[in-house]
Amino acid sequence: MSTIDETRLAASRHQVLRDAIDPRLPGLYRGKVRDNYDLPDGRRILVTSDRLSAFDRVLCLVPFKGQVLNGIARWAFEQTADLCLNHVLDAPDPNIVVGRRLAILPVEIVVRGYLAGTTSTSILTMYKAGRREMYGQTLPDGLADNQALETPIITPTSKAADGAHDEPLTASEILARGLLSEAQWQEVSETALALFARGQALATERGLILADTKYEFGLDAEGTLRLADEIHTPDSSRYWRADSYAERLAAGQRPQSFDKDVIREWVAARCDPYRDDIPEIPPELIWKTALTYVEAYQRITGRAFEPPPPAPPVHERVMEVLESFRAP
Repeated sequence: MSTIDETRLAASRHQVLRDAIDPRLPGLYRGKVRDNYDLPDGRRILVTSDRLSAFDRVLCLVPFKGQVLNGIARWAFEQTADLCLNHVLDAPDPNIVVGRRLAILPVEIVVRGYLAGTTSTSILTMYKAGRREMYGQTLPDGLADNQALETPIITPTSKAADGAHDEPLTASEILARGLLSEAQWQEVSETALALFARGQALATERGLILADTKYEFGLDAEGTLRLADEIHTPDSSRYWRADSYAERLAAGQRPQSFDKDVIREWVAARCDPYRDDIPEIPPELIWKTALTYVEAYQRITGRAFEPPPPAPPVHERVMEVLESFRAP
């Protein structure tokens, strides 16, 4: 595994992709991190920007973040293609994936192998509030924060509309509401657990722990289940460093992780991030986060990260690729 050449990365730290908006391409949909286009032939273009999102808003731009997420997802799709088909058709740019347009299933699948999390829908938050029954699962008393569960569990939620919050679901509720058929739920749950087991095994080889992750599934035009969006990235997953996990667990400390928590915690300590204006985030904190994403890429994939050259601008390069998809 390659070490990080910070000098080489620093030469391109100005290379950030804020957005990729081409008004001449059809079906534009802007997510928190990705700009998407739906083409008439059934393909979807996904451009992964360098936007860092938390608290339902964009906090800042982090160099290399989009390329890292895109690269890890492409690698992870390759590593799991024997378990589940995915949406990827092509990758014409480090920040771009072209995929099949899918009918996304209305249930978000989160697989958890550890008692962890910070959001209202996380099992650790619920457990610390005294709940033992959640998502149709029963957890025993006496578990410590961030302890491994006896077996991984699926904690599905509804896919909320913009501005709304996801709601925890049980398998019975999914079937009763008609969100998925019994056959679909069985296929999705079995596939998700198999993907998670593969992800954990790959992480172990790299000295990492995959604690939990989110999967998004959809159906293609033939009705075949496929993975969409991204898989096993630091934005969709919780990764911990394995070598310090046991010591920190015994000390009651949070495991060392690869994620955007450093910026999220800095912001939360200085304002109400859901209501107040976000204070200017120090450049050195953003750079530290950029290096963390690069390290995550190299640790997770076992490959060296190739940063964008100092010129031309990443935005210019991406827009040139998008231009090739315009109708003649």
